[in-house]
Amino acid sequence: MPPSINSAGKSCRKRYSYAASYLFLATMSPSTTAVAAFRRSASFGIGRRATSSAFASSSPLTSLRQQHQISSERTGAAVPFAPHRSTLLHPTPSSALYSSITKDSTSTTTDNSNNSDSQYDLTNASTGLSGTSYDPTSFESSVYNWWETAGCFDPDAKQSPETALANGRDPYILPMPPPNVTGRLHMGHAIFVALQDVLARFHRMRGRPVLWTPGTDHAGIATQLQVEKLLAIEGKRRGTEEEIAAALTEDEKAKLVGRDEFLDRVWEYKEEQGGAITMQLRSLGASADWSRERFTMDPALSVGVSEAFCRLHDRGLVYRGTYMVNWSPGLMTAVSDLEVEYSEEEGKLYYFKYLVESEDEEGMPAGEEEYLAVATTRPETIFGDTAVCVNPEDERYTHLIGKRVLVPMSTYPDGKSRSIPIIADDYVDMEFGTGALKITPGHDPNDYEIGKKHDLEIMNVMNKDATMNSNCGDRYSGLDRFEARTKLWEDMEDAGLVIKAEPHMQRVPRSQRGGEIIEPLVSKQWFVKTEGMGAKALEAVKGGDITIVPQRFEKVWYSWLTDVRDWCVSRQLWWGHRIPVWYVGNDNEDEYIVARNEEEARSKAIEAGHPADVTLRQEEDVLDTWFSSGLWPFATVGWPQDEEKADPMSDLARFYPGTCLETGYDILFFWVARMVMLGIELTGVSPFQVIYLHGLVRAADGTKMSKTKGNVVDPLITVGEYGADSLRYSLVTGVTPGQDIPLNMDKIAANKAFANKLWNCCKFVTDNALKDVEGEELASLAVTGPMGKEEFDTLALPERYIISKCHELVESVTSDIEKYQLGAAGSKIYEFLWDQYADWYIEISKTRLYEGFGGGGDDAKTAQRVLVYILDTSMRLLHPYMPFVTEQLWHHLPRAPQTDGMAANALMLADWPQMDDTVPLVTDKDAIATFECFQALTRSIRNARAEYNVEQGKKISATIVAPAGHLKEAIETELKSLVMLAKLDPDHVAVVEAGSDEAKAVAASDSAQLVVQDGIEAYLPRSGLIDAEKEKARLEKQSTKLTKEIEKLAGRLQSKGFTDKAPPAVVDKVRAELAELEDQASKVQSSLESLK
Repeated sequence: MPPSINSAGKSCRKRYSYAASYLFLATMSPSTTAVAAFRRSASFGIGRRATSSAFASSSPLTSLRQQHQISSERTGAAVPFAPHRSTLLHPTPSSALYSSITKDSTSTTTDNSNNSDSQYDLTNASTGLSGTSYDPTSFESSVYNWWETAGCFDPDAKQSPETALANGRDPYILPMPPPNVTGRLHMGHAIFVALQDVLARFHRMRGRPVLWTPGTDHAGIATQLQVEKLLAIEGKRRGTEEEIAAALTEDEKAKLVGRDEFLDRVWEYKEEQGGAITMQLRSLGASADWSRERFTMDPALSVGVSEAFCRLHDRGLVYRGTYMVNWSPGLMTAVSDLEVEYSEEEGKLYYFKYLVESEDEEGMPAGEEEYLAVATTRPETIFGDTAVCVNPEDERYTHLIGKRVLVPMSTYPDGKSRSIPIIADDYVDMEFGTGALKITPGHDPNDYEIGKKHDLEIMNVMNKDATMNSNCGDRYSGLDRFEARTKLWEDMEDAGLVIKAEPHMQRVPRSQRGGEIIEPLVSKQWFVKTEGMGAKALEAVKGGDITIVPQRFEKVWYSWLTDVRDWCVSRQLWWGHRIPVWYVGNDNEDEYIVARNEEEARSKAIEAGHPADVTLRQEEDVLDTWFSSGLWPFATVGWPQDEEKADPMSDLARFYPGTCLETGYDILFFWVARMVMLGIELTGVSPFQVIYLHGLVRAADGTKMSKTKGNVVDPLITVGEYGADSLRYSLVTGVTPGQDIPLNMDKIAANKAFANKLWNCCKFVTDNALKDVEGEELASLAVTGPMGKEEFDTLALPERYIISKCHELVESVTSDIEKYQLGAAGSKIYEFLWDQYADWYIEISKTRLYEGFGGGGDDAKTAQRVLVYILDTSMRLLHPYMPFVTEQLWHHLPRAPQTDGMAANALMLADWPQMDDTVPLVTDKDAIATFECFQALTRSIRNARAEYNVEQGKKISATIVAPAGHLKEAIETELKSLVMLAKLDPDHVAVVEAGSDEAKAVAASDSAQLVVQDGIEAYLPRSGLIDAEKEKARLEKQSTKLTKEIEKLAGRLQSKGFTDKAPPAVVDKVRAELAELEDQASKVQSSLESLK
């Protein structure tokens, strides 16, 4: 990015801020209006480019391109690496922006819009939760703004580097996969933010300095394609210097845009459209260090690209050669194998005659014409055939090997047809087609290899735009390849050379970006040798330097790197890093100089004996975008500028190599393998320790999301309706690493309900349990670390149980996340909070808190301590998954004061519940087993109530039979809890010893017996379960209704008019309904009999 902005840039920034404001409104309003408005503003900006004066002509001031070029053309040492980017280059959202967004959003019960960033913390805590409900749009943007402005995302936000080092906390480094700079948020971005933010927040809370490096990629093909579309709207296109010079009129010249002007426009387009994606990533809660935001074409990173190319060339790993490449006619550039997608499409298999050449003494064909039947899917490439190949074992053709055949429709001026040899190679499949294969070395990768093997001529019959060239003759020259196919086939048919054409399914190579069919062409390109680098990358995984999660992808890694091909790194584009090669002389391309900049190139030319004023022409091609992004883990932290520095506190020294590279498995080779190859080659070490691969986000039914199918889930709309936490949690939980993720909206809604449950739990604690607690007593409840054994041993059974389960959860979640089992860890937190804390302990705590349930006094204080401790601990565990709601709620709990060196008293900087893995958290296995027995007893009574249709508010009698010992004592101690949870009559509840006279008497009574576990039984007097008269009246009424319905259906089935005329399926349905009603009537009758 340039260091200053011209008038066009200022105009762009206004439009950018306008669009960004609408983006954040989208995350705050459940309606889609704001999202639509944001999109309209963004597309409006794009559309206006066609008529904008800033876009239509070059600025009189220094252009963005020129500023970038001036910066990046310095020597490597002259472009210092700045760890913290200027806000002029990448503006971060200001307080005013967030404030205006919040003011414009829907009014909410918890409105922090009038608070400055520094006041958010205290104001939020003082507002209270009374009367509020969970509404993520009311606080998510405010929370995020506070985090960012307070500096919470800095690696040293929790503690100083020296403190971290003293505590043995090594940095945790996450290089963020850079999205396209002009891109827009989709679910692929949402999943990587959700997963990487879990890792970043977890390790940050564990005390490790976390650097999550954000940035954007210049996206050479994608960005250039967009600007070319805008030019097309104006009736213009890119034009080379030669084309512009050859233009006959000013109008023709005005329609051509030269390289410099084109790059000016791309920079302006980038300035206008770039930045929205990073704002959108913020809306998902990404805790990346935005002060270190990078762009792949930043001057410092551009220096790194030139340095990398030069070093590779100096080591003999870069060369220029003529080879078969994948050519994209629409993009007019070569693309890598990885950028070609194959699809099964129906085409045709064309069968035709290759006439065997047989000449008489006068040189004219003689006798009956003999031919080879050949089949092809691309007749237009016949013009480039240089041989016909058969299998040497194929007896049909052995007599023809060594002879020649005549190429159809390829007559020379003297009237003779071009002839080509018949060769033999066991590559040919005798069973496919006719067993005779046309060889076109210039337009097929397999034929190219055969051509090299047999030293065949390589003919190119197409121009770069996929029109036919002069090698095809005047009749076909200039035709589009598919037009030529049709015309050639018609002409061959007229000439009697056609045998047949039949439908044929074939794998069609298409450009991943442009979508057009790829044309294999032989072209002169720049390549990087990958065999040696690939071997090092392969060994890095085999030797354990790098771990791939999940492990099954190691086989894929080994397979690809074992047979890796040289990497074509040149692209015939204008937007990107221009290859640092200078050709010597005006027209010569045989002599070239590889240098970091033109100054160094000229110096090398003079050393080689050329005069000081020798003409140097820089290579027109740019480098593959993946080349620059392959340097991302180390170029973003100061390579090569800080490479020789001895400062242990430089970013390069502290934050390279990285810890974890989290990304989708679909770019394992596009990006990850190339990063590893380049990282090891250029820095000597593997660029990261772990490769964590996530799957693709798919529609609920498992199919690929597609606009044509209408099943695309928009993350912005989803965040606006459900909140970022619900979306994040849905993407991360319930899946395993590397598995595709079916995104179900019901799951997102359920996770919003979970967040609401957490909100209500916190409201209960703050507004009920702590209602009258103030001052030092309230402050003493702040959680400052794990509960110790001395305090733990004083607690009653339910408290020891819930803390034991919580501590088990802490250890399990900690272990899972350390092992990258993020989904499993997140699900466990959900289950504990909902099933244990909310459903059990909060209910039991009421027997301690309220005098009406027998509570108060010390019991109440203990319950307050445990309620806060469990909720605080649970929110720390949940924070990496649901950062917004946990941060918002945590401020309402008693908190310890902010420690020295901490950027803010934020949950995201608080200690993880287990900071030292060597010190186990206190648990009590016996308490867990005992309370689980108590839970089973409670559930049994609840189930019986449901089975007997006991009115919800009615209290029933019960006698509990338990063996003598700790179980009986525990039930007696917690009898008030059982009374409340099972809705028992406190005056008619007893606990008796198994085998006692009381136990025998209750067993002989008219009671419902419930066998629980471990010798525990419960007896519920039937008379207390139901009101016999009321139940009898209800059942008789139900019996009468069922009898009438049965008679009605039976009558239909007895009618011949119905059974004979109605469709069998209808008759069967009526019979099934009758059987169901008769079964219900039988059960009702049985219940009536039991009441007599």
